[in-house]
This record gives sequence, C-alpha cells and structure tokens, in this order.
Amino acid sequence: MKAYQADIAKFEANDTQVFGLSVDSPFANAEFAKQIGVTFPILSDIKHTTVKDYGIYNEEGGYGNRATFVIDKDGIIQHITEGNGA
Repeated sequence: MKAYQADIAKFEANDTQVFGLSVDSPFANAEFAKQIGVTFPILSDIKHTTVKDYGIYNEEGGYGNRATFVIDKDGIIQHITEGNGA
C-alpha cells in the first residue's frame, strides 16, 4: 500500500482512484492507514462479501488473500496480481 501512496500523484493525474479493502473493521482500517501513512481510503469488507465475490477469500483462515485489481472506468477488471507482491 505504501508503494501506491508514493505514486498517488500519478494516479490522481490520470483520473484514477486508489483504495484498499480489508475484512477488518472501519476503525481498524483507519488506524492502519494512519500507521502506514496512506491517504486513500481503506474500505471495510467486514461481512467478507467482496473478497468472496472476487475469489480471494480464504475460508480456512477467515481472511481475504492479498490481491491487487486494476479496474477500468467501465468496471472491467484489466489486471489482477495475487500474493505478497500484490
């Protein structure tokens, strides 16, 4: 997430929105964003709906796997990176 923050001006200049998603609570996400110094929103998927819809939910562990999705203005996924590099 810090890498995205470091390039936030480039994203904004290209009319691109950056946000994070976590299965943690909104309070925990806000605190995490503060700790790592990101200014873009980290959304809460506390009911695990989105991580399940995107196929990155780890049933056994009860969390969303790390992934980066590039979604265009029409809502079409253009690229997915999964794992620690995400």
